[in-house]
Amino acid sequence: MAELPVSETPRDPALCSGRFTISTLLGSDEPPPPTAYDSSHPSHLTHGSTFYMRTFGYNTVDVVPAYEHYANSTLPGEPRKVRPTLADLHSFLKQEGSHLHALAFDNRPNHEMTDGLVEGEARTNGEQKAGEPIRFGWVKGVMIRCMLNIWGVILYLRLPWITAQAGIVLTWVIILLSVLVTSITGLSISAISTNGKVKSGVRHTHRGPYQRHPHHRCGHRHRAAGHLPGRHGVGVQGDIFVQNLVPDWRGMDGSFFGMFSIFFPSATGILAGANISGDLKDPAVAIPKGTLMAIFWTTVSYLAISATIGSCVVRDASGVLNDTVVPGSDACEGLACGYGWNFTACSQQHSCRFGLINYYQTMSMVSGFAPLITAGIFGATLSSALACLVSAAKVFQCLCEDQLYPLIGFFGKGYGKNKEPVRGYLLAYTIAVAFIIIAELNTIAPIISNFFLCSYALINFSCFHASITNSPGWRPSFRYYSKWAALFGAVISVVIMFLLTWWAALIAIGVILFLLLYVIYKKPEVNWGSSVQAGSYNLALSHSVGLNEVEDHIKNYRPQCLVLTGPPNFRPALVDFVGTFTRNLSLMVCGHVLIGPRKERMPELQLITNGHTKWLNKRKIKAFYSDVIAEDLRSGVQILMQAAGLGRMKPNILVVGFKKNWQSAHPATVEDYVGILHDAFDFNYGVCVMRMREGLNISKVMQAHINPVFDPAEDNKEARASGPSVCGPLDPKALVQEEQASTVFQSEQGKKTIDIYWLFDDGGLTLLIPYLLGRKKRWSKCRIRVFVGGQINRMDQERKAIISLLSKFRLGFQEVHVLPDINQKPRAEHTKRFEDMIAPFRLNDGFKDEATVTEMRQDCPWKISDEEINKNRVKSLRQVRLNEILLDYSRDAALVVITLPVGRKGKCPSSLYMAWLETLSQDLRPPVILIRGNQENVLTFYCQ
Repeated sequence: MAELPVSETPRDPALCSGRFTISTLLGSDEPPPPTAYDSSHPSHLTHGSTFYMRTFGYNTVDVVPAYEHYANSTLPGEPRKVRPTLADLHSFLKQEGSHLHALAFDNRPNHEMTDGLVEGEARTNGEQKAGEPIRFGWVKGVMIRCMLNIWGVILYLRLPWITAQAGIVLTWVIILLSVLVTSITGLSISAISTNGKVKSGVRHTHRGPYQRHPHHRCGHRHRAAGHLPGRHGVGVQGDIFVQNLVPDWRGMDGSFFGMFSIFFPSATGILAGANISGDLKDPAVAIPKGTLMAIFWTTVSYLAISATIGSCVVRDASGVLNDTVVPGSDACEGLACGYGWNFTACSQQHSCRFGLINYYQTMSMVSGFAPLITAGIFGATLSSALACLVSAAKVFQCLCEDQLYPLIGFFGKGYGKNKEPVRGYLLAYTIAVAFIIIAELNTIAPIISNFFLCSYALINFSCFHASITNSPGWRPSFRYYSKWAALFGAVISVVIMFLLTWWAALIAIGVILFLLLYVIYKKPEVNWGSSVQAGSYNLALSHSVGLNEVEDHIKNYRPQCLVLTGPPNFRPALVDFVGTFTRNLSLMVCGHVLIGPRKERMPELQLITNGHTKWLNKRKIKAFYSDVIAEDLRSGVQILMQAAGLGRMKPNILVVGFKKNWQSAHPATVEDYVGILHDAFDFNYGVCVMRMREGLNISKVMQAHINPVFDPAEDNKEARASGPSVCGPLDPKALVQEEQASTVFQSEQGKKTIDIYWLFDDGGLTLLIPYLLGRKKRWSKCRIRVFVGGQINRMDQERKAIISLLSKFRLGFQEVHVLPDINQKPRAEHTKRFEDMIAPFRLNDGFKDEATVTEMRQDCPWKISDEEINKNRVKSLRQVRLNEILLDYSRDAALVVITLPVGRKGKCPSSLYMAWLETLSQDLRPPVILIRGNQENVLTFYCQ
């Protein structure tokens, strides 16, 4: 723990009774007390010392663990308290600014923070503060709300009818099967809701409540069935109970799953508490406890009511008071005969209007006070409808705030201290009315059942997926759940969906898939820490480790590129070029070296990483961004080449831009640039150098865009004010060219050519990259031409040999040209231009003694000696001649790919090598790619 200086100890013993702010500890101008606390003296740091007990963690910059450091919000009107940063502890302590006052030292009494969710726990008087939202406990907020939502009109209007159709035994099976699904879902939602604080509704459950309320509202339309003229209930009787144990299927819906589809919505409503989790005092406790208790008590009531009403009401009754048994008549059939009623005629003709199977309002006939049942129907309808109306709007408000779908943000606006979604209420009401207009409960119920089952399947699968991914963040405090039970609940929900109504199941799944695919496609900027992220990580980790178990094979070679982009948005053409042929194929890492002292560049490093990654994502480049801090560029690139990648997914090609200003730049930077190419070969990398006539770095364009009205004079004033400029004034035409260059690899290339000059065998990399590029849509219309060197008297034989070799590689390159005149002497003016180019870098050591030459070489290693010029003359003239050939054959190509010449390390000065690259690629309009593999095969014509 980092201790403060001695002067930071309290000046007044009275201050020891509370917490101290750092401003108190550092800002006092009072002299130190006569007797200062000496932390090294044993008498001052004992367990009996009040100072010791009260100041541990409060007289230091480092702080003790506290709830406030992990909470995302604070009590209204109170300042946010945070722990000190690593820089405060490890580097230096700032003594001014607001940051110090925000640290977790405070002189107010210690109490638990509520994170904006708990009512009154942090207040000593227990009174509600003005403007603070009202919070509910587990009874009011969850159990009662769920029970009112579960007890709907189906309890009053369909449960007796279902009992008559399915019999008491199968009705209990239907009830218990429904409860099995809802109970498993209840356990899953309990686990999800206790995995941390729940703020504004559990997003996994948004489908259920949004589709929940319509069929409850339509219960009003099935109320009026008329008053029963004659009783058909005779009290609880054993023989009636026995007869009603077995099913008696009638009508179109007369089947087990037909009855299940109608009953199942009456078992739902278990999400009513979770959907208002933001209004609960402690959602982690209230949701599991209240939901499971509601399921238990409603299940008991359903079982009891179905058994009771099945014991006292016969299935068929006419409702006519005169249908009594005539003494001495043998024409009476059925149990009703034993109780003095003769319903034989209507039973045989299927014209009975009353009875358990014919009259939906049977419960009001057997109740002690019929109006009470009518009131219950209205009460259940209103309570369920209002609960679902609130739940649907609350969950929909979460979607609106996250901007998951277009045009829904309007409904997310909250009003009042509880942020009530009034507009969402109106939308839910409109949807409810639309379903009410259908006016047929037996038609609506199966559709609603499918949406309920679909939402429950998603909840259960979410719980299973979160468990199976073994994410460290999945730590629900509710332990009484099983990932396999959750999977079973998900599977059985889907199976039941298709057993109920297959077409409704397809519609429900289609809606869910559409919403899911839209979110996947749009990639909204929200992050919930979902289990999908954990699953993706596990999958990537497993496959990455699995790659290490198999040796590399030429057939599986992929060009994995480390691209020295610097800030990627500064060189978009370089990023686009590599991103085009690596997309969905291989690894691409954008490397950035920040040069300077680590302490100075570290804050910048932490700020820019996310921004560059977002830029790559926005440009739809599938690449990683990696940055390092180094004292110089070369050492930073060495770090990247050694450390970038993971396992088999490591770069094997270094891609750089051509150093356009090498002639005017400091020779040491040129030495580093060429040294980086040598380092790449030392690390067994292939090398790719890209040159564009307009240049690659568009940072000037980005600066010009800051000032939309470009004024060169104004730019000159700024340049003069800031000091001498190496680049000089910006040319608007040059800016336009650079803007075009930044997008050349994002435009259609048409029917141009990709010219490959495969001059030296580097293992096939010079062929492979253009081949991969030609597979992409923007380059697919381009004709690929291959140019090779050869002897003038063997042109046909060499051409046939190369065509045969290319056919074995299966690259599809058919157009091959043999260049017999590569070794011809270049034109004199071009040779003179090359000599003028290297003249400023010559050592001119022909008339100097050996000691002087050695000293000059040590001070200026980039200088070219006369001996080096003579030894490399043939190679230098070859580059001049190749440039002439390129200008003759490829002036109008879309892309020119050339084998990169290799300068021998220690034998070819950097300035001479850069002159080769400059000469080889100068005056060419299309982009030029110079490629050199690591001399190992990347192409094969074998099948194994």
